Amino acid sequence: MKYEHLFSPLKIKTMTLRNRVMMTPMGTNLANPDGSISPEHKNYYSLRAKGGVGLIVVENVCVSFPLGSNGTTQLRLDHDSFIPHMYELTEMVHAWGAKISIQINHAGAAAIPSRIGCQAVSASDIPCKRGGFIPRPLTTEEVYDLIQKYADASKRAQMAGFDSVEIHAGHSYLINQFISPLTNHRTDEFGGSPENRARFLKLILEETRKRVGNSFPIMIRISADEFLPGGNSIGNTLDWLPYVDEYVDLYNVSAGLNDSMELMIDKGYLPDGWKRYLSKAVKENTGKPVIISGNIRDPKVAEDIVASGDADIVAMGRSFIADPEWCNKVMENRESEIRKCISCGIGCVGNRMVHNRPIRCTINPAVTAGDAYKETKVAKPCKVVVIGAGAAGLETACTCAEVGCDVTLIEQSDHLGGRAAFICNLPEKFRIKDLVTYMENRVNRLPNLKVLLNTAATTEIVSAEKPDLVVCATGSKILTPDIPGLLDNLAKGNIMTADEVIEKAIDTTYDMDMTGKKCVVIGGGATGLDLVEFFANKGADVSVVEMAPILGNGIDLVSRVSITNIMREKNVQQLVNTKLLEVKEHSFLTDKGELPFDYGCVCLGLKSYNPLAEEMACIASTVSVGDAKLAPRQIIDGISDGRQILNTLETMGFRPQN
Repeated sequence: MKYEHLFSPLKIKTMTLRNRVMMTPMGTNLANPDGSISPEHKNYYSLRAKGGVGLIVVENVCVSFPLGSNGTTQLRLDHDSFIPHMYELTEMVHAWGAKISIQINHAGAAAIPSRIGCQAVSASDIPCKRGGFIPRPLTTEEVYDLIQKYADASKRAQMAGFDSVEIHAGHSYLINQFISPLTNHRTDEFGGSPENRARFLKLILEETRKRVGNSFPIMIRISADEFLPGGNSIGNTLDWLPYVDEYVDLYNVSAGLNDSMELMIDKGYLPDGWKRYLSKAVKENTGKPVIISGNIRDPKVAEDIVASGDADIVAMGRSFIADPEWCNKVMENRESEIRKCISCGIGCVGNRMVHNRPIRCTINPAVTAGDAYKETKVAKPCKVVVIGAGAAGLETACTCAEVGCDVTLIEQSDHLGGRAAFICNLPEKFRIKDLVTYMENRVNRLPNLKVLLNTAATTEIVSAEKPDLVVCATGSKILTPDIPGLLDNLAKGNIMTADEVIEKAIDTTYDMDMTGKKCVVIGGGATGLDLVEFFANKGADVSVVEMAPILGNGIDLVSRVSITNIMREKNVQQLVNTKLLEVKEHSFLTDKGELPFDYGCVCLGLKSYNPLAEEMACIASTVSVGDAKLAPRQIIDGISDGRQILNTLETMGFRPQN
């Protein structure tokens, strides 16, 4: 086998895994409002089991409702009534040959008071993130009561057919709030020394072991390095682990807290497997099997981690949201078909943690349904022409072809991918290239999909295809509002658009130290903040100007925490509620003063570009997708539009209704 270490079995007490690949626990907001597991939820996990993963760890379940709740639709195991439906889940997963665990958790100070109906609790009265709610310190009696609740929930998991349990002791949740010196200022037996701060976890593990027996595997998830001043480093963690080690069969090694979220939920620029040094340290010091995660997308990296002994199990989270079939595709030498996560954090982290929605995925528009749409083909011949090969156009063309349409994709440039193929040239956005590559490979596998590059769509070219349906996916254009000096200075090259900055990044013009150079970015949206990060990381003295009251409106949570930390560390001047009045040769004039620059950048947004809709409507039925449909939006919206072309095919009578 090509990846013999990655796909070798591993036995931990009574649990034998078919391979060394694990799906990490990730909140989904798919549960029922009462905390029971929904049919959609069961299908979500079953798809991943069918996809070949060795071990699934179900997202964190609440051990004390509502006080310990982490979300509005969080799974619960605080009562026996939740066992039957959980058993149905474990049956479904076991039927596909995977093992299944579940994460036991109490949110502590991470709970939102308005949702739980009272003040949140913690080790001390310290928020678990900057600007967070102030919690109430648990009494000693309450701490001992919670120890029993953790053990009760673990026993219920065993009764429900789970193969092991994972106690969550990291990521700014309650146990971690005891372990971390940042959030534990107690003076009783649960505060002070590393031994005392680890006592809560130790007693939970001790009681859990009594309840589940010696042969049932117990694992814990830890933030091995909190990556915050005054927090636990890997050295500190190795100091407290001996106090709990006798009860632990498997360590799930993670890192980061809420205020270092870009390292907890792995910002995209971090390389595959970047945390492996942490699991290696834990394994060498405890002698126990370890799990490691951290932007692992490439099977070669996963294989090397296991082969080197840095970890016994490789864990992936968002990779399995993006592609449930990751393991099967690797085992079957279909690596070119893997839909690799691009670490955007929009549909997963953003939906659940910011918008309180069920999880979705930018690049996988069917997180819970999988590829079932391919099974229902068109009932009669259908010719589709798609104009524009950006993300929306590519998804539209591929989806139509996959259900049996004869498709022609017309693109006026010399490449596929649209703006995604361009943006990925920023160092911090390199993972978006994986989306472009996936789409290119997908197109090449479809014999009924013809691509015309370097071709401007005209009525003559489109008419010659005799289409039944024309899809306009022509995208968007850079917005240049009527501001004195803007167009003139753009033409002269005194200032740059984001596209021009990226072009210079591609040709290595900006591969230099910019220390002492002044950079001013006009526009604090997602693209503007990408440029702020780019120039700040090169040492420039950066200012960002935004007319709205906040920066980064609409960006994902991980990126928001990351750019906030970067701007703080790099002393970026942030000017909100600030209007650009005039563009001069070497400065921007705003209503709060003049800002001189060596590098001046304007990121004032995009506008929808759809010049062909009317004339195409004279040829055949016409619809628009992506930015051309309404207004500039995110990749997730364009790809969702592309998949929804199935509804158009059904409405037109080409595809039978499901």
